[in-house]
Amino acid sequence: MKTRKVLALVGSALFAASACTGAASPSPSVAAPTGAATQPGTSPDDGSSPTASAPGTGGGEAASVRLQLQWTPQAQFAGYFAAEEQGYFAEENLTVDILDGGPTIVPQQVGSAPDGPEFTISWVPKVLEAREAGSDLVNIAQIFQRSGTLSVVWADSGITDPCGVEGKNVGAWGFGNEFEVTAGLLNNCGFVSGEDYTQVTQNFDMVAFLNREIDMAEAMIYNEYAQVLETVNPETGELYKPEDMVVFDWNDFRSAMLQDAIFARKAWLDDANNRDIAVRFVRASLKGWIYCRDNPDDCVQYTTDAGSQLGQGHQRWMMNEVNPLIWPSPLAIGVVDPVFWTQTVNIAKQAGIIKNDPTFDAYDPTIVAEALLTMTDMDLMGADFEKGTVEVTPGGN
Repeated sequence: MKTRKVLALVGSALFAASACTGAASPSPSVAAPTGAATQPGTSPDDGSSPTASAPGTGGGEAASVRLQLQWTPQAQFAGYFAAEEQGYFAEENLTVDILDGGPTIVPQQVGSAPDGPEFTISWVPKVLEAREAGSDLVNIAQIFQRSGTLSVVWADSGITDPCGVEGKNVGAWGFGNEFEVTAGLLNNCGFVSGEDYTQVTQNFDMVAFLNREIDMAEAMIYNEYAQVLETVNPETGELYKPEDMVVFDWNDFRSAMLQDAIFARKAWLDDANNRDIAVRFVRASLKGWIYCRDNPDDCVQYTTDAGSQLGQGHQRWMMNEVNPLIWPSPLAIGVVDPVFWTQTVNIAKQAGIIKNDPTFDAYDPTIVAEALLTMTDMDLMGADFEKGTVEVTPGGN
């Protein structure tokens, strides 16, 4: 029965490939199509299968590869640290050098270089833009199934919906991280930066927001939003509370786009030996994320050990918010939701991030499908996943 379920997941991955041109019309929902994970004679995993460590695959030939992170070590990447610490990379006979990202590192550019890292973590619209400029990066595993991007305003600002920022200062990051904010304001309000509002390049923190230098701030639910909650409100002497802000989740405004995925260069993948390495790397990474779903405290520690400069309290918040971006994975972890892919492409086109539908090879579903075939004893969907509760700590300590 397990094998048949995984074969159904493989079929779903191949189905996703047929939707990757972005040619379909926009959908009002990012949920997986009903029955998309099934084939005749099979049923979707109901999440009741026990989580267990799948036996090592024996690996294949030894290989050393590099993984370029999108940012510095934090729980956003905990699954890769877990794959290292739990020996999943070693089981695949892989030595993985995990490279820090940061504010001056643009992962889709670094990963596109002919001598660049074999694997790159980046957001889908940023890579689609890079592909139109000549990059051959290919999405080989879609880790985040949902977007974590928020925009926040102060509750006392009187702004109750995104369109209330007309004529105001809107904070947004650079390097392609601003796409959901600018696309969201365009698609929902018809607002254009420089005409209807002033776009302020926001640092990757909430200082300008806390100082009320900007009216709306961009924030990841797993990072910057928590930075505000971890700060003392000088008027009360206590930490800020959620009710002090109005939060706009771009998932609720049909303007969210797919984020963290694993990418590799097509030129590198075209070598059959390298494709096998990619399958092994993806399989180990998926196991790492499954481990973090079931053992979040361990993964917080792995992140700290990897060199994170953020406090344990902040990392616990981050791990607790990252897991719901992955779980449940209706078509299995790593498999792209074709509806959300289409939404991403359409929003990116409407906002002028890309001019055309991506070519069919922008996403290769066969690598993650092959990886999943040998993970038959693991809960690949997390249908029963429930988000935990984490206490906010002053300064994230």
